[in-house]
Amino acid sequence: MSTNADASVARNAASVDTAAMSRSLPLGRVLMVQGTSSHAGKSTLVAAFCRLFANAGYRVAPFKAQNMSNNAAVTDDGGEVGRAQAMQATAARVAVTVDMNPVLLKPQSDRTSQIVVLGRVYRTADAVGFYGLKHELWPVVAGALDRLRAAYDVVVIEGAGSPAEINLAQYDIVNMRVAAHADAPVIVVGDIERGGVFASLYGTVMLLPDDDRARIRGFIINKFRGDPSLLDPGFAMLERRTGVPTLGVLPYLDLSRLPAEDGVEWGAGNQNAHDQTLIDVAVMRLPRVANLDEFQPLAAEPGVHVRFIGDAAELGAPDLIIIPGTKSTLADLAWLREQGLDAAIAARAAQRTPVIGICGGFQMLGTRIVDEQGAEAQGDMPGLGLLPVTTVFSSDKVTRRVTAHVARPGPLAEIALDGYEIHMGRTESIPGALLGDSPFVVGDRPEGVCSADGLVAGTYIHGLLENPPLLHALVVALAKRKGVHLPDRVQPATIDAELDRLASLVRENVDMQAIAEMTGLTAIGRTQ
Repeated sequence: MSTNADASVARNAASVDTAAMSRSLPLGRVLMVQGTSSHAGKSTLVAAFCRLFANAGYRVAPFKAQNMSNNAAVTDDGGEVGRAQAMQATAARVAVTVDMNPVLLKPQSDRTSQIVVLGRVYRTADAVGFYGLKHELWPVVAGALDRLRAAYDVVVIEGAGSPAEINLAQYDIVNMRVAAHADAPVIVVGDIERGGVFASLYGTVMLLPDDDRARIRGFIINKFRGDPSLLDPGFAMLERRTGVPTLGVLPYLDLSRLPAEDGVEWGAGNQNAHDQTLIDVAVMRLPRVANLDEFQPLAAEPGVHVRFIGDAAELGAPDLIIIPGTKSTLADLAWLREQGLDAAIAARAAQRTPVIGICGGFQMLGTRIVDEQGAEAQGDMPGLGLLPVTTVFSSDKVTRRVTAHVARPGPLAEIALDGYEIHMGRTESIPGALLGDSPFVVGDRPEGVCSADGLVAGTYIHGLLENPPLLHALVVALAKRKGVHLPDRVQPATIDAELDRLASLVRENVDMQAIAEMTGLTAIGRTQ
């Protein structure tokens, strides 16, 4: 752990005392959403409440004390937070800050995670080591929440997993301990698609201590298909047994256009299968894949089929191969070789199939990766050899937002492309190597590397395909190269429009009067 990281934790522990001394000033109201499990719908419900509060004229911010995901976003000042909190901040119509997700765990092996505290790398630890840090991290969490409450009218707090993980209760810094610190009313959401939703809701309540149980003010059932009146007898029995009313039933809603909190879950199956696939894109399903959600816009393009590939037999003859980012470049490169995908990708590249590598995927495309300092796993490994570059890891991590332009002259060279970098390592071309032009320019700096024939390209910039002009240009170029005509393009719904749709669904199906009463806020749920 660096001295700077120690100092950061100490400063933020001190900020709790400062916040406590200023409690005479009014603090923002709070509402907390917890769940019966991971992926129950907490993140989307928090986003909906953020948009509803914002629409009602309140200054609102999201908060999640501790997140675990390799889908990360970068704040304006270069901090790293969970992608879900960035989406929730968009719903609240505010810029995301590190206080909205003060602790982020990024898994880099089956046993260890990189711990990011207030946007910066703190250390790497296994589960036991992380739980031993909770006494250091709790003041950071409490300080971040207090600062948000001092700056906003209302903070919508998201829990993690389930509050009823009784084996881990003593280490809690994200669920009921946060609720107690903020004296927050808690809503528990359950996913009916997982089955046993009434048992899950009942069990969650009954496993909690009395003080925590008393904080639960309502249930919401998520992802229901059918007539919700069929559930009414269950609601009545559940309330008799727990004293907690059910505040709403949310119908299943396709939210695939919103950034996924966990890219691995989104990429578990093939996406956007069409009756007639015109453009076939193969994305490597790396074990520690990072920011896989950046390919959601590509999967939504008419005529494009995005497949996630786990072994050489699945690769086939795609029109484009993408090697995405990863939290563990060396380990995932070894995995590519174990699956025979290194040879399969090289064979397709030799047949002039375009290949794009992003971040860790860019590093893999080179001739060698060197990790002398053990930033990931100390060692030296040959790359795929498709680009004449080498990568050297260091302990320094680059996290920054960037604005890029296409390097080649043309209409796209005039369009600013927003993206972000999250990587460890420096990639340089081999002296005297034959290269094509860099694909992008950031300021006056060439960014990325292309092969001499332009068919293999690597970049450190995430999020480029979330820029519609570049996305459309890529798809059109692939179609032209293949000699196919794409169907008429319907302008896709923006993330902002999807958030409005989500908020409308919640407003129509949740008892917003009950939400108003428990938060002490009025006019929630009306449109501007």
